[in-house]
Amino acid sequence: MKVLTVGGAMIDTIAIIENSAIERMSLLNAGTSFLLLEDGRKTEAIDISMHCGGGAVNTAISFARLGFDCAALIKIGDDRRGEQIMASLAEEGISAQWAIRDERAPTGSSVLVSSHDRNAGVFTFRGANTLLEPEDIDERAFAVDLVYIANLSNEAARCFPLLVETARAAQARVAVNPGTRQLHAHGRAFRDALPEIGILSLNRHEAEDVLALLDHDIPDDHEPLPFPHDLHPPALAQRGFKAHGRTVAVRAFFRALVGEGVDSVVVTDGMDGAFAASQGRMIYCPAVETEVQGTAGAGDAFGSTFAGYTALGAEPDFALRAAAHNAASVLGFIDTS
Repeated sequence: MKVLTVGGAMIDTIAIIENSAIERMSLLNAGTSFLLLEDGRKTEAIDISMHCGGGAVNTAISFARLGFDCAALIKIGDDRRGEQIMASLAEEGISAQWAIRDERAPTGSSVLVSSHDRNAGVFTFRGANTLLEPEDIDERAFAVDLVYIANLSNEAARCFPLLVETARAAQARVAVNPGTRQLHAHGRAFRDALPEIGILSLNRHEAEDVLALLDHDIPDDHEPLPFPHDLHPPALAQRGFKAHGRTVAVRAFFRALVGEGVDSVVVTDGMDGAFAASQGRMIYCPAVETEVQGTAGAGDAFGSTFAGYTALGAEPDFALRAAAHNAASVLGFIDTS
């Protein structure tokens, strides 16, 4: 099966910091935490390394390693970082035919500071990723079975409707993993495209951003979700999704998206596992236990695996379990390997 990924291409610099060398402050009521660096002082790192990343690159690597024939539509600068990304695509057997060099901006780059539970804080420079424009969207690139549209940066998000339209015109199935910034700035365009999306992959925060875009008259469904007696229901099943002062039960949220025309929806919630609605069923899969070395790329591994196997016609249970295992394998590495 042929796949085209569209989205970000980055060079990630990852700094691993010993717990004792950096303070972490958690706000229990807000559910957030912060890493605190001392001003004006060098902090010793366990290791600092550089890796290729970005949504389109991460998912392309995932698809390629799963055995799919994959190409990536990305925008990179005419610089060494761009060369490193091109070399990585070649090493993984991914076609770079649709990778575009743009002299107007450098290749995107991120700095990740990873400590404590290894859920890294990220500083992001989006660079050439923001420069994707309609002229870059070549219809020939979309002659594939599946188009996976990862998070689009800033102005590039304006191309989202055209990307979906071009993919559907080529009779490709469309999988989408939008980011929070895209949903906030271009929510109406995303909402309008829902009937054309075959597979929608979200994390809990993105799902709540999507909820804010849906109609307010979603029917309530507070019937308890069925779980095996030996499995404690995850927090999301009990609290539901929350946005703009309203709460919507998990089943009702999935029904609303399926009612909008989306074939399959998956929502991940970190170590609390993932829910999916596909083929008329709703499924839950707990997270696979692993020793976390880094969280970079785990969501991309999950989304691409679920989309790939779903597009192949696999049973939803299998696609969800495979996605959970692939994400866990990425969590076991510092980078997105």
